[in-house]
Amino acid sequence: MVLGCFGSCCRGGYTNINQTGPRFGVRHLQCILVFFGLAVAYALRVNLSVAIVAMTDRNASNPDFPEFDWDESVKSYLLSSFFWGYVVTQVPGGYLSSIYGAKYMLFYGVLICSCLGLLTPFCAMTGGWKLMVLLRSVQGLCQGVIFPSTHTFLSKWAPAEERGRLVGYCYSGSQFGTVVMLSVSGYIASSSLGWPSIFYVPGCVGIVWAFIWLYYCASTPAEHAGITPAERRHIEYSGQARRPSDAGRESTQSSSIPWFKILTSGPFLVLVLAHCANNWGFWTLLTEIPTFMKSVLGMDIKNNGPLSALPYFAMIFLTCIFIWLSDVLKQRGTAVPLSFSRKFFNTLGMWLPMLALIGLGYITEGEANVRLAIALLTLAVATNSATYLGFHVNHIDLAPNYAGTLMGITNCAANFMSILAPLIVGLIVTDETNPAQWRIVFFFTAFVYFMGNTLFMLFGRTNVQRWNNPMSRTSQSVATPETVEEQSPLISS
Repeated sequence: MVLGCFGSCCRGGYTNINQTGPRFGVRHLQCILVFFGLAVAYALRVNLSVAIVAMTDRNASNPDFPEFDWDESVKSYLLSSFFWGYVVTQVPGGYLSSIYGAKYMLFYGVLICSCLGLLTPFCAMTGGWKLMVLLRSVQGLCQGVIFPSTHTFLSKWAPAEERGRLVGYCYSGSQFGTVVMLSVSGYIASSSLGWPSIFYVPGCVGIVWAFIWLYYCASTPAEHAGITPAERRHIEYSGQARRPSDAGRESTQSSSIPWFKILTSGPFLVLVLAHCANNWGFWTLLTEIPTFMKSVLGMDIKNNGPLSALPYFAMIFLTCIFIWLSDVLKQRGTAVPLSFSRKFFNTLGMWLPMLALIGLGYITEGEANVRLAIALLTLAVATNSATYLGFHVNHIDLAPNYAGTLMGITNCAANFMSILAPLIVGLIVTDETNPAQWRIVFFFTAFVYFMGNTLFMLFGRTNVQRWNNPMSRTSQSVATPETVEEQSPLISS
């Protein structure tokens, strides 16, 4: 019934913008669902990070629930086990979503992960930490398909001129889920529901979302019953070098992925390096700065839920600001090339955190310095959201037909950086109270940010690559940078 009403509205209730499609259409509803899906996924990902405090300390939560005697070594296994599985399914997730449709990959990924989340308290009480490690690894396997499938989904649904905006809004859902989980988990654990509810609440919400998604979503515009012909034409023909049949998902085309051409493509290899550099810096900030602030500045923010959530909240806010700025640039009299836009926002997203890290390297103990450190940490994390309009969307620029596969490859490589970065920090910082050793960490991470963005600026491209449509020999299979600007679709409907 809701879908029918929505379809009716699309046929007569929305205003067209220069005949490019409805101001609010089915594509926006799909992106709202993606936003909440990523929010649920991240809530399921970070819930153990906050729950483990209550699980190992009765005084930190409701004392009526079991307490576990886990040392720091066990905790590290538990917190990292999710990523053991997460890395494995990145590339298969992108490949399978291109064949069977992103709708079903996202549905099963979130549904199974949510069901396993409901089993977490039972596994902890009956099987101990070893069974928990196994369960979290399987949850990681389920969530490994989510980002590649989301990119596949957006490559089908996002018109070229709205691509950066829709990608930014969708992926900000991950920060929203993190903010909610970090902010409310402490209160939930101290309530009569106890720490098990930290797993039950997002698990139940995830199951509800999965079935709403299954009912209202379609992998492509061609498969959605409620979309208008005008909006479908707008989406399918505005894709850069993407034929209507590509937007309608044909397994014969998707099953012949040009692996060799992808892995030897210069612009794609630069994209891999940019993604790796970004993850190195981002996860160094999130995993090591709390230790720095506790050991050097004497402030523990790990156990302060609202304070831990502050950088993510600021990230959501700045995502909206950057999207607004992107729209302003596009509405100016002089058209802004897509290549400039991607590199401009990527520079904001990687070099502003770089400067904040350099500043953190000179922070010393003192109450005023603690406030400054929190401000710099928030700035470093929040401004990284500009990369949603930079390298994050570049997969779709290079090859809209294989966007999910590209994201699977780059996200797999980047998550190895997420695992490697804390290990390197451990080799450098042998005395956690020594500011000089932390300064080396911050300066090295700033250098990684600098090099990642520099390479992207020099060698990154936004034109569609030849291997995006290897069966085609027409001139439309390759677009120049001037033809792929977001200001106007490739073909006018």
